[in-house]
Amino acid sequence: MSAPHGKAASPFKQPKAVWAVAFACVISFMGIGLVDPILPALAESLHATPSQVSLLFSSYLIVTAVAMLFVGWFSSRFGAKRTLVIGLAVIVVFAALAGASGSINGIVGFRAGWGLGNALFIATSLAVIVASASGGFGGAIILYETALGLGIAVGPLLGGELGAISWRGPFFGVAVLMAVALVATLLFVPSLPRPARVTSPLAPLRALRHRGLLTMGIMALLYNWGFFTMLGYAPYPMELSAHQLGLVFTGWGLLVAAFSVFFAPRLQARYGTAPVLYANLLGLGIVMAVIAAGVETPTTVIVAVVVSGAFIGINNTLTTQAVMLVSPVERPVASSAYGFLRFIGGGLAPYVAGKLADATDLSVPFYVGAATFLLAVPVLASGHRLLRQAEQHTAEAEPVEPSLTAVGAAATAGVSPVIVAVGGHERAAAIVDAAARIARDTGGPLEVVHVRQTAVVEEQAADTETHDQARAAVTAHLDRLAAAGTAATGQILTSVGDHAAAGRVLARHAADVGARTIAVGRSPRGPLTQFADGSLTTALTHAAACTVVLVDPDGDPRPLTAATLPALRGGAG
Repeated sequence: MSAPHGKAASPFKQPKAVWAVAFACVISFMGIGLVDPILPALAESLHATPSQVSLLFSSYLIVTAVAMLFVGWFSSRFGAKRTLVIGLAVIVVFAALAGASGSINGIVGFRAGWGLGNALFIATSLAVIVASASGGFGGAIILYETALGLGIAVGPLLGGELGAISWRGPFFGVAVLMAVALVATLLFVPSLPRPARVTSPLAPLRALRHRGLLTMGIMALLYNWGFFTMLGYAPYPMELSAHQLGLVFTGWGLLVAAFSVFFAPRLQARYGTAPVLYANLLGLGIVMAVIAAGVETPTTVIVAVVVSGAFIGINNTLTTQAVMLVSPVERPVASSAYGFLRFIGGGLAPYVAGKLADATDLSVPFYVGAATFLLAVPVLASGHRLLRQAEQHTAEAEPVEPSLTAVGAAATAGVSPVIVAVGGHERAAAIVDAAARIARDTGGPLEVVHVRQTAVVEEQAADTETHDQARAAVTAHLDRLAAAGTAATGQILTSVGDHAAAGRVLARHAADVGARTIAVGRSPRGPLTQFADGSLTTALTHAAACTVVLVDPDGDPRPLTAATLPALRGGAG
């Protein structure tokens, strides 16, 4: 068979599981700006002060921050799908309770529960999308960033429209939409394998002993202090209706999304992470000072808030990149530690701002916010050398391509093996044993290739298996085969996100060793994902020079060709 690379699979041609989680991501990210248009209405309807209303942010974000320390442990213990479902269910319940509440204290308490659900959801959503998406890591991330942008931009608009009817509208709206996402997740998202090792709940706190991670985390805390001061208090001096506030913050959200996805990577590539962050934090400090100085002029506040969206979009992306660049620990652990610090900053800021506004006037919280943006600059500078070294190391590193690592005894030269490609799931042993029968029937050895996929983006990690765990899985297969008298060797195929590239590397390896057959089993992620354009199986089928078969422990092997893939993709056979 020929080995054309072909055109890249569309990131929007995805299994139902991916769309279910992506939809939930949009709704989750809506929550960032959903309540902004109704803050003044809440204060008026419930006879609450702005400082009391600000606790909607504080309770939500502080609980999210603390929960971030434990969600890695929870997900590794109970599995990604179960964590996702529990998080969605918690959001549905507490969003509805907030809408039904008749007091500001009740809403603040229910927002805290909402924060717990949000932490469980955001900790696993990207991992599930990456695991289930066709077209590999790139397509998954495009979807995730699209969901992020849509949620940030549409949240204030929806909040404004529903808030114009009643302040309860946005809360009930989120509950209904998240309930739809919950049902879709239960129906369409398959169960994903749990990691072999349970993450320690203390690991994120231990990680903060590392100077680079702690420095960047404190910088993120200061940045988020200023960010959530603006988000929590800027609606009051604007003197607008809920509908008008929704339009203002939609404009802000569009700039956040555009500058995060399109402009931040370009600026980073041209000037470097630290210089862009220095300029950006200075710009945010200036914008915040303008809001403080013009707090009595609604037009000034409105324009400054919308403009701040550009700086915030850049900062959201590059701050996370800075944290991940300098972190010396596993990225899932670094993500949790960073999430804890940034959400603590975001949660404390509205509370302190409220106390300052009550004791002085409304301009003081904004001046303090401007100071925290500026204070983040010397904090970042104290870690500049670590960041520059990490960025230089990344730039000099070779591009990450799928790679093979031998496990166990070396293969015998000149002997054509049967290769079986398996992942780390519960049916892997049965698939390997089915391929071993083919090897025995043809009189050749068996080579077990364990496919280890890993991908990390922004704050979330989709790693489900370490190299040591993959090696242990291969060794277990080889020991079992040796006990049964089957000659076998092992390989670990490590792929960073791109499923199709892994399939092509496996096809080249099979050609190099003169393999007579490559066997694959059915994926636990379902036929649409396994046989989609851009998947490992599809790319392998197109690129392999030898026969590729789909093995079934309870049936006969089925040859895979370009002609049979569409039927398999549809679930036939």
